Order: sequence, then structure tokens, then C-alpha cells
Amino acid sequence: MKGVPMASRLKELYLKEIAPAMQEKFQYSSVMQIPKLEKIVINVGVNERENSKGCESAANDLATITGQKAIITKAKKSIANFHLREGMNVGAKVTLRGDRMYEFLDRFINLAIPRVRDFRGMNPNSFDGRGNYAVGMKEQLIFPEIDYDKIDKIRGMDIIFVTTANTDEEAREMLRLFGMPFIRQEA
Repeated sequence: MKGVPMASRLKELYLKEIAPAMQEKFQYSSVMQIPKLEKIVINVGVNERENSKGCESAANDLATITGQKAIITKAKKSIANFHLREGMNVGAKVTLRGDRMYEFLDRFINLAIPRVRDFRGMNPNSFDGRGNYAVGMKEQLIFPEIDYDKIDKIRGMDIIFVTTANTDEEAREMLRLFGMPFIRQEA
């Protein structure tokens, strides 16, 4: 049916399995204490001195990957050592929320991560102390939406998973239940 949004597979998984499992494991007294995935921010940095069309190209790649228009970010301050002037384009970013966020997470875990060369697992220590997880990808080619022949330059990206979790342990457990392939740590 047209116009009716389809519920994301991972959103249903969260509501039916992950939230009850989290409540049981961490003994939350209220369902409002259960951590949720709040947003996913994808950021690409670009050195515009070398290529003036770099930011537009990075923004187009991000839009292709996420299905949402990217914002071109500008420098807030001038830094002489980096040959950077205030207002100069320095990258592109996208903030995903709601169903698009869950669909991106699904594609990231099930399609993109397995395409990373020599992949051993995600670093379980990349949390910031407040339940947010940051990961860096070396190339945008791991996403199946990107056509290898149409890219001008291989760019890396930072992907930040912002959660409502109070501790890193809660956020790690939630992402693990979503299917994030963390490296096993020997005790």
C-alpha cells in the first residue's frame, strides 16, 4: 500500500525481543529505563583544497548510502597550520532517526560489515563512557548502494550510534542483541 510506512525489521526485533531481554538482564523497574537507539550520525571529512567538488561528491555518496540528503559542514574557525579558513567546506554529515535509522543499522550490520576486508569484529571498547558507540570505516565501497565506477575518491567515514543508555555495558549489550559483531574479549 502506498503511503503506509513499513515497520523496520530491527525496530520490531527491538520491541519484541531486545527490550524485554534488556529489562530482564539489567532489572529495570520501568520500561522507560530500557536503553533505546536515539540516532545514528554519519560524518565524512573532506580536504577541499585538493578538490573543490569533494564536498558535493561526499554529500551525494552519503545521500546514496542513507537515503537522506546530507548537510555540507563548514569550518567554524580559521586554522593557519591546516590552511583552513572560516566558512570553508570541510565535510558532510547525515543524522538518521526513526525508521531510516533502523533500516541503515540493518544494512550496516548485515550487508556492509561483512564486505570489509580482513574483518575480525567491531572493537567493543569504542564507547564514550555515556553509552554512545563510534566506529570508523575506511571506505564507502562497503555499502552495496555505491557504484565503484561512479566514485571519484575513496573516503572514510565516522559512524556514531547515539543511545539513551547510561553505561557502556548497557549500550554494548543492546548493540550486541541487534547483531553487532563485537570481538570476543577473553577474561
